[in-house]
Amino acid sequence: MDSSQDIARAVAAIGRIDAVPTLLKVLCEMTGLRFAAVALVTGKTWTACAVRDDLSLGVKPGGQLSFMASFGVDSKTARAPIVIEQARVAPTPHGTALRSMKSFISVPIIVTNGRHFGALCALDSKIASLSEPRILSVFKEFADLIASQLEQQSLREREQTALLDERATSELREQFIAILGHDLRNPLQAVLASGELLERRLTDPAQLMIASRIKTHARRMSSLIDDVLDFARGHLGRGIGLELANVDNINNGLTTVIQELQVAQPDCKILSKIDVSRSVRCDLGRLQQVASNLLGNALTHGRPGSPVKISAGTDEHDLVLEVWNAGEPIAPESLVKIFEPFWRHSVSASRNGLGLGLHICSQIVRAHQGQITVTSTAEHGTRFTVRLPLSTEVPASTSTFPETAPETGLHPSIAAARSSGDSICACS
Repeated sequence: MDSSQDIARAVAAIGRIDAVPTLLKVLCEMTGLRFAAVALVTGKTWTACAVRDDLSLGVKPGGQLSFMASFGVDSKTARAPIVIEQARVAPTPHGTALRSMKSFISVPIIVTNGRHFGALCALDSKIASLSEPRILSVFKEFADLIASQLEQQSLREREQTALLDERATSELREQFIAILGHDLRNPLQAVLASGELLERRLTDPAQLMIASRIKTHARRMSSLIDDVLDFARGHLGRGIGLELANVDNINNGLTTVIQELQVAQPDCKILSKIDVSRSVRCDLGRLQQVASNLLGNALTHGRPGSPVKISAGTDEHDLVLEVWNAGEPIAPESLVKIFEPFWRHSVSASRNGLGLGLHICSQIVRAHQGQITVTSTAEHGTRFTVRLPLSTEVPASTSTFPETAPETGLHPSIAAARSSGDSICACS
């Protein structure tokens, strides 16, 4: 640590310790010595970081204590206390004031990580009694105090650096979310619009099929972006956003989801019992997203030809939404991680999607201060149960998510998938 930058940092660090001038004054008054300093010691070089100079040696902070070599001390010997009560120092460029230096005391400054910073030292041209235990003890205590202050400064600097790094990371996260929410979605909208235009103008069946596939895949990509965007906001941003309101038409909102899924998969049978007779404080679009994900998941992984059941009602405290399907049960070891991101059903042959659906459902439910659970056995089938408090106290905030799709009343990710004929398969 002997570069000019390191020396400047050391001088600045000692300069930020307000108590140092007082400590040097106390040491001089206690010992009768007229020169005291806090020095950075590297090799044979002693650099003054703070000075009390009543001998008029002309040493300033940042200057070299070149005469220290005359006492025979260097970075190795300075790691231990040194007490000299009578010594003859050879002449130096600093003048005659140093030719008769007789008294010298130095104690090391060791920071808590064991690094040797330098020394707290004092000297004079007259003989001084420095062998008293209390003198060396005070020097050591003052050196420890300086080391402690240096360590606290280093800790604050690391914390400040970490804070700046976190702010930079946060800005990067927000940029990532913005790219997902805007820069990727806009080109997809252009592709979708082109597919719709081709569908209206083409007459050849083969070309119409290609145009339809363009639309389907563009909507599917938009749905995947919505899932990744929700995941990014939940884990990298400010969390899942809610637009809470007292909703009286829960039945209509959930029925819309069921109808959209039934239209998209006419060969599947959905048995529903939606009977919510009370107002529920929730984000309806987000609740529809949960219902759509769970129902789409059940349709995908349920036993072929077996109906899927969905019910919604209220008890004394909660809105209770349940989705059930028959079929091969989820393994117990998979149940414990089913709501983790990127998890995929261990028995699923489908590989569509990112495996984010159930995780996003759990985050939406958590944002409502609710609970989501799952049971799965061969005898009783697989059942997902969502419980949302009827009067959640989650503070309403302006949502940063896209508005509800006006043509269907659904969240855009649901509307996109439904209109494309794709179900949002959480465990795919």
